[in-house]
This record gives sequence, C-alpha cells and structure tokens, in this order.
Amino acid sequence: MAVSYTPEVQGSGFKAQVQRIGGHLAGMVMPNIGAFIAWGLITALFIPTGWLPNEDLAKLVDPMIFSLLPILIGYTGGRIVHGQRGAVVGAVATVGMIVGADIPMFLGAMIMGPAAAYLIKLFDRLVEDRIRPGFEMLVDNFSAGIVGGAMALFGVWGAGPVVGRLSDWAGSGVDWLIGQNLLPVASVLVEPAKVLFLNNAINHGVLSPLAVAQAQESGKSILFMIESNPGPGLGLLLAFFLFGPRSLRPSVPAAGIIHFLGGIHEIYFPYVLMKPRLILATIAGGAAGVGTFMITGAGLVATPSPGSIFAYAAVTPRGGWFGMVLGVLIATAVSFVVASALLGFGKLNGEPKTDEVTGGEADDPTAAQPTTEGRDRETSPAVARSATAES
Repeated sequence: MAVSYTPEVQGSGFKAQVQRIGGHLAGMVMPNIGAFIAWGLITALFIPTGWLPNEDLAKLVDPMIFSLLPILIGYTGGRIVHGQRGAVVGAVATVGMIVGADIPMFLGAMIMGPAAAYLIKLFDRLVEDRIRPGFEMLVDNFSAGIVGGAMALFGVWGAGPVVGRLSDWAGSGVDWLIGQNLLPVASVLVEPAKVLFLNNAINHGVLSPLAVAQAQESGKSILFMIESNPGPGLGLLLAFFLFGPRSLRPSVPAAGIIHFLGGIHEIYFPYVLMKPRLILATIAGGAAGVGTFMITGAGLVATPSPGSIFAYAAVTPRGGWFGMVLGVLIATAVSFVVASALLGFGKLNGEPKTDEVTGGEADDPTAAQPTTEGRDRETSPAVARSATAES
C-alpha cells in the first residue's frame, strides 16, 4: 500500500490531493524497486559499453525495461485499487500501452493499471448480490477478461500514441531551448522528462545529433552533458539516504552505486516518483551543472554511454577535466541541498519520534520519578524551624 512509503495525508485541499497522488505513485513503484535494481545491474554489466560486455546476456535489457517493469507497475497499481482482480486487469491493460508506444511505458502503466482496476471495481459493485449461485466464477473471469482486453485495445489505439506524442513534444521543447541558447533552462524540461523515462528519447533523439555536429566543428560539445550528468541523481540519492523514509534508506546505497558508477540513471527515477516535489531538486542540480559547464567551457567528445562518472572521464578531452568534475560536483551539491530541504531534513517523513511515542517520558529520565528536591526541602531544618515559628 502507498501508506507504507508515505505518511497518511490529512485534509481534502489541493495540496492534500497532490500528496495522495504521490503516495499512490510510490505505492506502485517502490514495491518493485528490486526489479529496477536487477535491471540496472544487468544493464551496467552486460551492455556493449558496460563492465562485462556480453551479447547474449545483454538481450535481457530491452525486454525488462519495455515489458517486465511496466507490467509490474501496472499490476501493482491495479492491486492497490481492487486487489487481485484489479492487479490482473491492470497488467493486461498495461500490455496495450507497451504495444502502442515505442518508449518504456512507465507513465502509461501508472495510468492504465489503476484505471482498468477501477473499471472492474465499478462492475463488481454493479453486479454485487445479483449473480445467481454457481455462476460467480464464470462472471468474474469473463468480466475481467472483457474489461482487461478492452483497456488493452484502448492502450494500443489511444493512450499509447498520446504518451508517445507527449514524448515528441518534450523533445521539441528541448530543441527550442537549445536554439535560444538557454541551456540551463533546458533542465526544466529534461529532468521531468527523464523521470518519465523519456531520457533516451531526448538524449539520443535530440541532444546527441546536435552534439555530434557541434563536436565535429569544435572538437567537443556541452550538449553531451545536459541529460547525462550523474550529479543531480547522486545528490538526490544522498538526500534520500540521510533524510528519506527509514524504510527506504537501505536500498539507496545500491541505487547510488548503479547510478553514479554504472551510469544507469533510471535507478533513481522511482525515488522521484515517490515524492514528486523532489523533481525541483534535480532541476536545480541539472541547471547548476549546465551553468558550470558553460562558465568553464567544458564539453565532451562523444556521448557518455552509460552516463557514469567513468564514461564521463573516458570522453573528456585533454584540458577539460576541471570543468567536467566541477560541474558534476556542483550539480550533486545543489541537488542534495534542495532535496534535503524538500524532505525537511528528515522531519517530513511522517515517522513518529521517540518522544511522540512515549509522550515525552523517554527523553526526560527525571519525568518518570519524583525529584528529591521537593522532599529535601520539606525535611530541611530551616523549613522545620519556619513551620514551628508559624505555629
């Protein structure tokens, strides 16, 4: 459930509604974080630019990112809404989103899974107590199949192409910002698009072609560094490790290693989806890093693939180390500071402190037992003589 990852939201205002949506996103993504880590390890190790390139094992990468992970998210989202029946219908509907688009359909799974489960939930309420004895299993199975199949068709013909069009618009927006020489502002579009798993579409579809042309003219290009900078993600993960929910902190070190050393940025996206306001931290870190690259004249000679610090070092031209390292460090620091502030430095996780649980008694060892000051005062000779004089 979502409440396992975010505190229970009180109230009914706009802010509370946004927090509830974030909680449901967390409930869909975070239970599957182990699958994300598994995919990240396989990708970092076995892709052609990985640590142990292996053509056969690298075949696991695309099926996991395009099929397994979205289906898990859709399944979990459906289960949150309507139990096992909702989970099955949500998974079937998510397959339609996968077929209807040529990008990893995580956003579509977060929409389609709960939506399909909600439809089957409405159907179950409608026919409740109206099914004749002996026909329950027949109605349940056929209703789930019909709703799931219909939503899968809708995903292929409707929702999938819409999400794909949103991806194209995001790429066009980044292209326009680059043309207007507003590179730091490009992080406003790049970072949210990355979290929606559109990073490859933006990097390889928009930035890399422009960067290659620029590198041929000047020997390097800053455009290689806009999307691939590992600093913002590292700062976010450090903030999560120090100030995030305690139940999630054990998973952060592995995610940080996979992200920063392995270059698999997708590993930190679920942490942002869990608390959507943290996208502001990655935007600030990305903009700070790009600004630093511009000031120092940094650039790379080729696409750092995957986007790890080692890949950055491998494609940094001679004399460009200072700007590259400084930009990554500043992006990390800015992202860490902003994310820590948004997390309330550990005070906004909804976890009761010791004094809240024990009513303040545990923090004050003298509260549970009477002090001796009062007894000493009552039995002191001065007090006794004063009492005798008064009598």
